[in-house]
Amino acid sequence: MMNDYDVVVIGAGNGGLTAALSLAKNGCKVLLLEQHNIPGGCATSFIRGRFEFEVALHQLSGLGTESQPGPLRDTFRRLGVLDKLDFVEQENLFRIVLPGKLDITLRACRDDIVRVLKDRFPAESSGIDRFFNLMYLFSTQMIFGVYSRDPEISKTKYPEFFEYAAQDLQAVMDKYLSDPLLKLSIGNYWSYLGLPFNKLSFLDYAIMLFSYIELKPFHIKGSSQALSSALLDAFLKAGGDVRFNCKARKIVVKDKQVQGVVTADGFEISTRHVVSNASTLTTYLEMIDIGDLPESIIQSFSSRTIGLSACGLYLGFDCEPQDMGVTESTNFIYMSDDLDRMFRLGRTLEKPEMVMFSCFDVEDPSFSPTGAAQGALMATSYAEPWLSVPPNQYAETKYEYTQNLLDMLDLIYPDCREHIEEAEVSTPLTHMRYLGHPGGAIYGLDQYVKDTNLFVSPHSAIKGLFFAGAWANSGGFQVTLASGESAARYVLKSLNQ
Repeated sequence: MMNDYDVVVIGAGNGGLTAALSLAKNGCKVLLLEQHNIPGGCATSFIRGRFEFEVALHQLSGLGTESQPGPLRDTFRRLGVLDKLDFVEQENLFRIVLPGKLDITLRACRDDIVRVLKDRFPAESSGIDRFFNLMYLFSTQMIFGVYSRDPEISKTKYPEFFEYAAQDLQAVMDKYLSDPLLKLSIGNYWSYLGLPFNKLSFLDYAIMLFSYIELKPFHIKGSSQALSSALLDAFLKAGGDVRFNCKARKIVVKDKQVQGVVTADGFEISTRHVVSNASTLTTYLEMIDIGDLPESIIQSFSSRTIGLSACGLYLGFDCEPQDMGVTESTNFIYMSDDLDRMFRLGRTLEKPEMVMFSCFDVEDPSFSPTGAAQGALMATSYAEPWLSVPPNQYAETKYEYTQNLLDMLDLIYPDCREHIEEAEVSTPLTHMRYLGHPGGAIYGLDQYVKDTNLFVSPHSAIKGLFFAGAWANSGGFQVTLASGESAARYVLKSLNQ
């Protein structure tokens, strides 16, 4: 029997790291278990040749500037890692291209966005103003009413929030906008949440877009691995213990109360509190005996679906971005404006109709070796079609699929292909292997409107069990990092009781 711990944290992803560090800084005796040999989960990097590739981060939201700090900057300051990290602000939100129909770049500035959209869609000027006025008013009410926990929150005080919080993005856009290309331009970040407009919560989208505009998008020097390493170093300095290559196999429960954790190697760890950064499905259905689960937990999964994953092509180039005509760090390339079709294609191995292309060297020339650059092509995809590929056809299938991504990149940056020096491919099966998530899901469960935390409680029915990460709320760096701090607060409250 290993030593007792106040808390065992399962998984060193964003949520697990911030939960473990928060608890350790508050004097708790904490053990962090991670099945991989490095911290980070999605927030990590890998090396091929002379390149260190960023795995997952496209644009960090919620950070804010030094003069206008956002909640994530405050989180990093509280955790003692802000001065250990260097951030690079991105001037523009993105360039969005649908060849022959649309090609615009939007700055991280409300007035500029509105001006560019009005110039491109003059007939929709009034609707554009009204939509952005609503989005800002709604987001402000969300911040001061919900996030600030206003005890006097009411429909009278926050009317827009109460009217639109349970609506989908499509319904709200249809009220103010007509042109499908305009809707695509404004709703372009849908892929950061994983659902098309008619399935996506307006609440989730509005607060995300508001955050990117007002608090600006950022990247991290040294990739997101620098963030994960900084959090781990701070955790160790705060007295925490960590075990890598150590998978949690079982959470011991008795009378609906956590009693301990058993690792895959058979070590038994006594604790009354567990924070799981693993998926809720894995935690409940694989780590806990079925007889110890309340029926309500099992039933709750019957109406949920595993979220999407991604296919990625990581490229190292033998020249700088400008030599290939690459002028934006974040690019979205579409083949149509039919999001429902794109969403359906994500459940097949057919050619995708949307791809994201990130090139951080545009704003940070030090991101890659001198005279070189790196880029990442990403297409959203579910795991099911990949699971049906015979093992002896997997390599051929994934390379054929990623050729489609390159073909789409050629449409706006045709010189990139001839400068490729290194290339690596990932699929949902890659994410399944390294993350241990069902379906390789990068955002957790699909976050339909009915599944937001307005309607689904994030709390566990088992005393002493708490969740952090994408499966506890929704995906994205800002949300998952914040989820760990939130879980830590609940644990501390439980310990104090």
